Amino acid sequence: MPLTEAGIYAAALRLIDEDGVEALTMRKLATALDANPMSLYHHVPNKEAVLRGVARMVGAQFRTVTLQDVPWQERIRLLATDFRTLAHRHPELMAYSFSHQPDFIQPDDPFWTALTAILGAAGVPQSEVPEIAALVATVVIGVLNAELNGSLRLWANLQPSGAAAGTGEVTDADRAGSDQEHMFRLVIDTLITGLEGRLAAGPNGRGAGR
Repeated sequence: MPLTEAGIYAAALRLIDEDGVEALTMRKLATALDANPMSLYHHVPNKEAVLRGVARMVGAQFRTVTLQDVPWQERIRLLATDFRTLAHRHPELMAYSFSHQPDFIQPDDPFWTALTAILGAAGVPQSEVPEIAALVATVVIGVLNAELNGSLRLWANLQPSGAAAGTGEVTDADRAGSDQEHMFRLVIDTLITGLEGRLAAGPNGRGAGR
């Protein structure tokens, strides 16, 4: 079969899922495609271009549950949960994209399109939607990156200085702290609470009764 960009990206994603981003080389990719390595360069100039193409392909495939008749709070929870599912489906690629590709999210990506629509429906002024969406995305991606690289679990089990030090026992609180799905939900709930407060404060940042 003739080489295509889509075929190259699909093969690269399979290799990344299996062995990680660092193990991907143009030569390995050519072998997986049963192609001459030099022929790849007619379609993609280098490995970085391949990684960007793979990230765009995965981002375009993102799907979330669309529930127009439910509160915006639940829509944000669903969107964030579906994005987390995507991150865990391709953890090697997503961890790399989160850390090395600041333009990973584009204006026409399904995730960004859905997020901005939800914020508009929540009552965020249109002029503030991009800024608020950027902050929400930054928090969600930051937590997911910490989850994928293992730091979230490590930090969740750090004991305060002098608290239960040296016991060597894993408490129920430790187990709850290392439940990353639980912590992700906590982050999203905190985001929602903050946004509710921001909306209630009004355009001047003051409560309705002030």
